[in-house]
Amino acid sequence: MNRSMMSRLTAAAVSVALLAAGLAGCGGSGDAETAEGEMIISVNNSEPQSPLVPSNTNEMGGGKVIRYLFEGLVSFDADGNQQLEVAKSITPNEDATQYTIEINEGWTFTNGEKVTASSFADAWSFAANVHNAQKQGSRMSVIQGYDELQDPSVAEDAKLSGLEVKDDYTLVVTLNQPDSVFPVQLAHQAFFPLPSAAYDDIDAFGHNPIGNGPYMLESWEPNKNIIVVPNPDYKGNRKVSNDGIEYRVYTDPEAAYADLSSGNLDVMDSVPASALETFQTGESIVAYSQPGSSYQGFIIPERLEHFGQDEEGQLRRQAISMAIDRDQIVSKIYHGTKTAAKDFTSPLVPEYTDDLPGVENLEHNAEKAKELWDKADAISPWSGEFKIAYNADGGHKDWVDAVCNQLKNTLGIDAAGDPYPTFSDIRERVTDRTITSAFRSGWQLDYPSAEDYLTPLYASASADGHGSNDGDYKSEEFDAALAAALSQTDEQARTEAFHKAEEILLQDLPSIPLWCDNVAAASAVGVQNVAFDYTNMPTYNTITK
Repeated sequence: MNRSMMSRLTAAAVSVALLAAGLAGCGGSGDAETAEGEMIISVNNSEPQSPLVPSNTNEMGGGKVIRYLFEGLVSFDADGNQQLEVAKSITPNEDATQYTIEINEGWTFTNGEKVTASSFADAWSFAANVHNAQKQGSRMSVIQGYDELQDPSVAEDAKLSGLEVKDDYTLVVTLNQPDSVFPVQLAHQAFFPLPSAAYDDIDAFGHNPIGNGPYMLESWEPNKNIIVVPNPDYKGNRKVSNDGIEYRVYTDPEAAYADLSSGNLDVMDSVPASALETFQTGESIVAYSQPGSSYQGFIIPERLEHFGQDEEGQLRRQAISMAIDRDQIVSKIYHGTKTAAKDFTSPLVPEYTDDLPGVENLEHNAEKAKELWDKADAISPWSGEFKIAYNADGGHKDWVDAVCNQLKNTLGIDAAGDPYPTFSDIRERVTDRTITSAFRSGWQLDYPSAEDYLTPLYASASADGHGSNDGDYKSEEFDAALAAALSQTDEQARTEAFHKAEEILLQDLPSIPLWCDNVAAASAVGVQNVAFDYTNMPTYNTITK
């Protein structure tokens, strides 16, 4: 890792430590219809799975837009340094079980309503209440009263008991257990505020959201584009340098790249696999390549036959993982633009390490893989076909085919990809638990902490549709180890505790980590001020042309 990147991570780690001590003070082409002289930046996107409600969005088609329509209590800049936004200060008690949040006055939603402590408290309670079935509801599980709101008999308007609105600009948050990372977690979109109008009809609100971020919604034409324009009343740190963003929906990354190359698309956040070998030398585009944080892998649900949370299931997961030659795929297909997984996080978080006990389960070892598979067969003989489902509009076919070929050759099983036309198609099957095979999974970093990879993806509270634990992995041992890490206010002790939690994952393999995506992006010639943040995403507000 280069020195500048390391300094960024150090800054992020210092930010976490300071907060623990207390803070103060995918479609088609065609240009958007805009007035002459307006600088609208066109970018690639996929159709959002759901209406644009922050607590009900856990995929990037909607997430890319929501991040610019709303602003939270805190944010992270492009280098991963934390900064206050709506929050004036965030002060913990001695054991990090309670936080007093002072809110800046003067913030408003785009309908003129003031942003107050209740704007946050009501939104968090709405997200947590089981009747609202919010995909990111489990993000509230750390707050006192969450478990009570999971009872189906609870009142539809019941609130989190751990939230006390002291006055319009003071919110006291009491947690279920110590959580020294809570101020960092507040950067997640699930903690964004909502105006009171949202609760009249949350679905209608999601189609025409009213936010407090640097942009506001101009239009949304499903399966074509979403256009946002600057919010003149925005009070935060993300200054806008253009006249708007057109999030253009593409179902084929090759079509997006063709538009980019011909100057009909301004920015593409990830070039297709077919262009990775040549995109950095192409004269028709401007290429960007740097270390990234986006995790990629695939999940084998525990409900599938032969893959339960038992000895056979663990043996088969470990065998499959060892049968995969990640370095070969990264080299041959992706030309070094990805980093083979060594743990369940990424090199862009301070807690990353590549030498945890159990890392051998992520390393190619064909002989050991076959041995473990045979041991599993002795418990219960394998039959059938092993499939990996993926969305065909995301450029995943090449790696899925490569992985399946490696499984065939090493384990002697019938393995094949199972394509779904669009991301929304596969996400619906994953969300309602009707998918009957393994399936690709990806994770975009929300804030630079290992916790963001661990809690939402593997905690029991995030399973069963309450979060992003799509394989419904549940381990009391892992939950306890994660809780122990979050209770540590000392940075080094917290890092070591996170590593203990990851060691459990390396044995259980609730997902099969493959690699982290480096930034491999491009812009059209003439587009300027393109930068990428710690999430691998362009800083859309800075782009000009």
